[in-house]
Amino acid sequence: MKSKIVKLSKNNFVRNVLIMISGTAAAQAVTMALSPVITRLYGPEAFGLVGVFIAIVGVFTPIAALTYPLAIVLPKNDRDAKGIIRLSLYITTGISIFVALIFLIFNQLIARWFRIEDVAPYLYFIPIIILFSGFLQVVEQWLIRTKQFGITAKVSFLHALILQGSKVSLGFFHPVAVVLIILSALSEGLKAIMMIIYARRSVYKSSIAIDEVPISIRELSGKYKDFPLFRAPEVFLYGISQSLPVLLLTSFFGPASAGFYSICRTVLAMPSMLLGKSVGDVFYPRISEAANNGENLTPLIKKATISLGIIGILPYGIIVAFGPWLFSFVFGSEWVTAGEYARWIALLSFFGFLNRPSVTSLPVLSAQAFQLKFTFLMLLSSVAALAIGYYLFSNDLAAISFFGVTGAILNICLILITLHKSKNFDNKNKSDKDCSQLKD
Repeated sequence: MKSKIVKLSKNNFVRNVLIMISGTAAAQAVTMALSPVITRLYGPEAFGLVGVFIAIVGVFTPIAALTYPLAIVLPKNDRDAKGIIRLSLYITTGISIFVALIFLIFNQLIARWFRIEDVAPYLYFIPIIILFSGFLQVVEQWLIRTKQFGITAKVSFLHALILQGSKVSLGFFHPVAVVLIILSALSEGLKAIMMIIYARRSVYKSSIAIDEVPISIRELSGKYKDFPLFRAPEVFLYGISQSLPVLLLTSFFGPASAGFYSICRTVLAMPSMLLGKSVGDVFYPRISEAANNGENLTPLIKKATISLGIIGILPYGIIVAFGPWLFSFVFGSEWVTAGEYARWIALLSFFGFLNRPSVTSLPVLSAQAFQLKFTFLMLLSSVAALAIGYYLFSNDLAAISFFGVTGAILNICLILITLHKSKNFDNKNKSDKDCSQLKD
């Protein structure tokens, strides 16, 4: 047993995951410790308004650079990776300027159209957030590529400490939604700046050979065109599918309902942020490397998925069993309804937690077109589930239950389809190797 632990501790993949988990765990510990204070200071309606703002932002930020930053991990040499960084920054700046012009001209019209007049004054923050998000995506992917996971871990903790501490300290004097909205707007910019500072101080040496022929930005944009063509629309639809429940709940049942949903999703996202994202960030370069080396990908995906299932069953199971009591005890009696929501959202969150390795593998499997179609199906299903709860039952809990169960079933399907695609990928690689050996 001891020898197995020692062997695991020397494994680079396991060590990197543990580094990422340590930073994320520290950040989540800060968030959990201060959340009971924050929820008692601001209340459900304030969380509902900031939830609406974050929902709108969540539609735009994933496509800040048309997902080109995700390609930073893939090139074999750093010269091409740095070319993708420049391309991403150009695109981010252009999109930020374009969105700024849209909101300057159509701010009030957009607010009336989506019935979000309460947050209309804060929509001007969105172009700035898009710019911050693009920079953050670039530096995060560079740190993943260069395996500087210690920087990411350290910044995650310090960022949570500053952000959550600010919510508490400012909340004692001004416990209003605008405080949460402004802090949310500045959050990604702060994290990006901190990561850039630490990255510039790092001792990493770029692996650019003198005889390497540089590829132009135009060539790089063409080489990795799958990202803007398929991944960008997919993350845009995914962002809508994540944001739409908040907007629909606000429209159907009011801001308090959106507040219950927002705090419930925040709590249920913690295991995913703690371990799922850490595994995903380390798993992405690992499976990309495995594909380049001709290794079988299916066992890697299966092992990672099963491991997450074993770890996730306990926290999500506790929420299903004791959600209302836990939310009432931790956040205050006015949040008991959020605990009822959490019981159903926990089903969706658990299988969303399990699908991290599958989602991470899809770009490597060249299955981004499939991912786009699947995300569109998820979006339609989410809208249908919430609409059924409202129009047929006129009940927010019914809407949430349909939403949670539908999402859970679709996430199971995603995992199974990804495993099928990975088997086909492995068989093709094996066939290509056999053909190559016969020719030799």
